[in-house]
Amino acid sequence: MLDERKSAILRAIVQEYITTAQPVGSTLIAKAPGVQVSSATVRNEMAVLEQEGYVAQPHTSAGRIPTDKGYRFFVDHVAQPGHLDDASTRRVGEFFDSAHGRIEELLHQTTNLLAQVTSHAAVVVGPSAERARVRSIQLVGLSAHHATVVAVMSNGSVDDATFELPPDTSDARLAAATVHLQTHLSGESLDPGTTVLTSGDASVDRLCALALDGLQPSSDEPVFVGGTASMAQAFDAVDTVRSVLRTLEQQYVLVSLVRDILGRGLSVAIGTEHGVEPLSACSVVVAPVVIDGEQVGTVGVLGPTRMDYPQALATVEVVSDRLGRRLETGGRRAG
Repeated sequence: MLDERKSAILRAIVQEYITTAQPVGSTLIAKAPGVQVSSATVRNEMAVLEQEGYVAQPHTSAGRIPTDKGYRFFVDHVAQPGHLDDASTRRVGEFFDSAHGRIEELLHQTTNLLAQVTSHAAVVVGPSAERARVRSIQLVGLSAHHATVVAVMSNGSVDDATFELPPDTSDARLAAATVHLQTHLSGESLDPGTTVLTSGDASVDRLCALALDGLQPSSDEPVFVGGTASMAQAFDAVDTVRSVLRTLEQQYVLVSLVRDILGRGLSVAIGTEHGVEPLSACSVVVAPVVIDGEQVGTVGVLGPTRMDYPQALATVEVVSDRLGRRLETGGRRAG
């Protein structure tokens, strides 16, 4: 653990480097709030911080820059909790108050919102349909030969499918099938191959089977990525940009990445901590999306290791909370 003076110097180095992206010299740090010692003392303390791996010197006579270890200490022990400014708070609130439509569009728009507010790449992993529970299910006749089944899920999504009706299917039979499905599937998941108990009426059972065959919930978790253009501007090295952008195109990597970070009890993974080598120059800040106490998705931002961690943490927490509430109330309204 660093003493109070070294902690203050490290904090000042991190904050200045986040702002300028330039190595930080002792003269500037000596004047920083909470430091207030001579430049010579700062240089001595910087040398110790470098020996202990918290900062590095890019080249002789240059100032210092934080290392991954330095950022980790800053996040865990030094940084003050961040908060969204009033304008961003209003923007997020207005977005979720007015958001409507299918869940895929909501997640896509949320990703763009998060990218715009943070100026980083944003990742939103939505709930897979197979983990959601049925809130309501209904059969609706479209013609004498076709009907549609509409299932409203607990995650706010709406699954529907059109299927061909057996000859001479009456509205009464469709209504009876709806009642039977609602009775037996409410609160249950729609797994592939889902069946319901027999109703005692062969024609109703046939309608139920046809409806369920048409509903094929995906087991994949939908992934949306936005703000990748900002990543191209975050790094000087072309090879780094290419590596990062290629990785952002691999959805399975992103799902595994955010799942692993949360699984390790972290909200921030810095540089090599997350274990994805092509993203070693990046940090990831994540927060779970929770409905009724159950994690159904993830919100995160990905940016250079010199990102503003307090602001990024505050943003993903606010957005994940609002998204969870929007999915929950959206599912109830649709039901």
